[in-house]
Amino acid sequence: MRKPERFRHFLEYFTTHFPEPETELVYTNPYELIVAVVLSAQCTDKRVNQVMPALLEQFPTPAHLAAATPEEVFPFIRSVSYPNNKAKHLAGLGRLLVSDFNGEVPSTIEELQRLPGVGRKTANVVVSVIYNQPAMAVDTHVFRVSHRLGLVSRTATTPLAVEKELVRYIPEAVIPKAHHWLILHGRYICVARNPKCGICPLKSWCKYYAEVVVKSAPAPKKGLLKGIDPASLSPDSTT
Repeated sequence: MRKPERFRHFLEYFTTHFPEPETELVYTNPYELIVAVVLSAQCTDKRVNQVMPALLEQFPTPAHLAAATPEEVFPFIRSVSYPNNKAKHLAGLGRLLVSDFNGEVPSTIEELQRLPGVGRKTANVVVSVIYNQPAMAVDTHVFRVSHRLGLVSRTATTPLAVEKELVRYIPEAVIPKAHHWLILHGRYICVARNPKCGICPLKSWCKYYAEVVVKSAPAPKKGLLKGIDPASLSPDSTT
């Protein structure tokens, strides 16, 4: 199956069955989202959503975060991954938002990447979710699922290479949604270990399913039906 056809199947399925996907991070404004996305690096959205209410109660605005030290931020995020580094990132992020951006979250990838703890993936999430720009954030789920489905080539070995291939074939208006489709599919069905291919609605054209799952399935043993009356296998059989 050629790549354009795979993308056609991908887009047709999700636009029909999941037309309005959303991030699972809980937020009410751009400041809350960027804080949540910084915390979500190598951490689950569920855990981030658990720590955010207390963190935001203490630091409800960029100005409050700008006035904090990493040591003051740390107790509120101690249960997320890499809390020491993230406490430093958040304190620095708050200061830069106030000093350079008048307390507003910038809307360009270049400006966002100036903020501590904000790489290209985080910047893409923010401009996609908040500003509805055609940016494709590539996390571990997007990277894994796009390769398994055959949407990107085997030579796309970096997040940036995967991002470039995906945006080449996905219409700009759909890119923000496609980001969520790939993440959620990877989070709940196409998981890293033991993907749930048996219930996957995409397996009929999935490259991983055809090349790994089907080919590795054991062949039926010869003579297995020897001595069995074929009539007994009929759906109408009462035995």
